[in-house]
Amino acid sequence: MAAPVLIVAASDDWPTDRVVVELEQRGVEVFRMDTTDFPRRLALAGRIDQACAWTGELATEHRTVDLSRVGAVYYRAPGAFQFPEGMSGPEARFAAAQARAGLGGVLSALECRWVNHPTALARAEYKPVQLAAARACGLTIPATLVTNRPEDVRTFATQVGQVVCKPVASPVLIEDGQLKSVYTHRLTPDDLYDLRGIRTTAHLFQAWVSKAYEVRLTVVGERMFAAAIHARSSDAYEDWRSDYGALTYTVTTVPDDVAAGMTRLMERLQLRYGAADFVVDPQGQWTFLEVNPCGQWDWIQGETGLPIAEAIADDLQGVT
Repeated sequence: MAAPVLIVAASDDWPTDRVVVELEQRGVEVFRMDTTDFPRRLALAGRIDQACAWTGELATEHRTVDLSRVGAVYYRAPGAFQFPEGMSGPEARFAAAQARAGLGGVLSALECRWVNHPTALARAEYKPVQLAAARACGLTIPATLVTNRPEDVRTFATQVGQVVCKPVASPVLIEDGQLKSVYTHRLTPDDLYDLRGIRTTAHLFQAWVSKAYEVRLTVVGERMFAAAIHARSSDAYEDWRSDYGALTYTVTTVPDDVAAGMTRLMERLQLRYGAADFVVDPQGQWTFLEVNPCGQWDWIQGETGLPIAEAIADDLQGVT
């Protein structure tokens, strides 16, 4: 019997469903777990000793998986642990730390295929690390400044010309119960005159790169799926995430030097999956912006027909 695949993702993460369906259609046993179920609806019993590596099980009310049989883990944006009501703030924080080190530690110790391993994922989420690695791997990157000093922003703009500001970490925040996104913003002269908010935290600034279009390059193992993203509004031209309705997509090819650089980058970051964003200028030069180790891919497959879910299933099974 084929080794089971463990899916670690939020239960309402519908893109993951495509991978689950693809695996189950192939006859692969899938155990899907949501970390928000731990410890109330998900139980862990793991053991290691001198004789053997981690054994034991993960169990819900309906299903159980033997840890020693797990052949691959698809680790994708798990949710927060949920603890019983009535715990004080310090108690809940302590319990969360223990759950992260216990459940997360046992899972991370499993010697199997990972897409992506949590330790590699955590390191790769740092944009400064990505940019340094991309540059070392031969990819073209934009001039970048990370700072909390307004005077450095003005100097940077004088040196490179037009500048954009973007979040260093996740662009999503919750305010007044509403999910909000912070989009890339091209700085105006008025913005450069009034930079009072810069001192509050770290900000990332990059030289603006004129674009003919952008590319979402989804990398799964050794396979690459490139979709050109064409913006039909000024907002989408500045940051395509701000106006999905103004976008059109075409399948495109990846230049050999970019493909080689991305292969080196994925190896350097120890990633099996990544959603990379590039700007392509009017002369055809590809400029690397970032690679998201948990980036969305389902809508790209829906718009282009690129077989990304199938490729993820293949990689989890070790199919080349």
